[in-house]
Amino acid sequence: MRSLKDYMIISLKGMGMGAADVVPGVSGGTIAFITGIYEELINSIKSVNGKSLKLLAQFKLKEFWAAVNGTFLLSLVIGIGISVLSLAKLLKHLLDNYPILIWSFFFGLIVASAIFVGKNIKKWNIGKVISTILGIIIAYFITVISPAEANTTYWFIFFSGAIAICAMILPGISGSFILVLLGMYKFILEAVSEVKLAIIAVFMGGAVVGIITFSNILSWLLKKFYDYTIALLAGFMIGSLNKVWPWKKVVETFTGRHGEVKPLVEKNILPGAYEQITGADSMLLWAIMLALAGMLVIFLFERFSKPSEK
Repeated sequence: MRSLKDYMIISLKGMGMGAADVVPGVSGGTIAFITGIYEELINSIKSVNGKSLKLLAQFKLKEFWAAVNGTFLLSLVIGIGISVLSLAKLLKHLLDNYPILIWSFFFGLIVASAIFVGKNIKKWNIGKVISTILGIIIAYFITVISPAEANTTYWFIFFSGAIAICAMILPGISGSFILVLLGMYKFILEAVSEVKLAIIAVFMGGAVVGIITFSNILSWLLKKFYDYTIALLAGFMIGSLNKVWPWKKVVETFTGRHGEVKPLVEKNILPGAYEQITGADSMLLWAIMLALAGMLVIFLFERFSKPSEK
């Protein structure tokens, strides 16, 4: 039986997930995995099914709440919501004004996360190595796809929510990055920061449909092929590093909705080449320090976060 303190800790873990989920390249699923609540999260979402919804339709509210592990989910959602609403504007400002430093921090987060997730595989074999390599290839391929411009129709906002939420609960696959590829990241971030309720409601509707559907698939994979699934997820993390490399050269641009010129396709370059091309400081020393800080954050999560007991 959990205490109020336990649920407050779960909310704090939710805040960590929310902070990760608004960052393109960092996954809230990674934070859930590291803090020991990942499988409970997947199974709790999976329990929102026909059987539990029947209890709700019969107004058996207590039985429904117990069936879906409601207090756990509510505590987590409160933490995620607090974090997303409070950090959306800040992260947008930091990404616009300090991209190298922020991406360096994210790079360190993902490197350490991949190491941590890989440590959960009990015994490596050729099949698990192949699974990791496959994850790397898939994630890398996703990162080199050219992002589209935002499609702001309601059906596409709904679709974006359904796809992004699936990625958000996968360690290594960033829902925010999927939104970048769909051209919807800044559009949704602005909608959240400006509290545009209609857009948020449609996006969340898609997210609910997507997460309930996908959680069943993921729960089955983790139950039947745990080590292979974890190896694939570790590969996703490694492959995604291509996207969060701090130093980039813009090779193609597009014009935004308000006439502003924005990068469409970027190419990774070395810090020295960045200085030659842009004439700006590569901030290499600061970038290294922030990457190490990002790694430290994950190792501290691992050190102080224990799996929650039901």
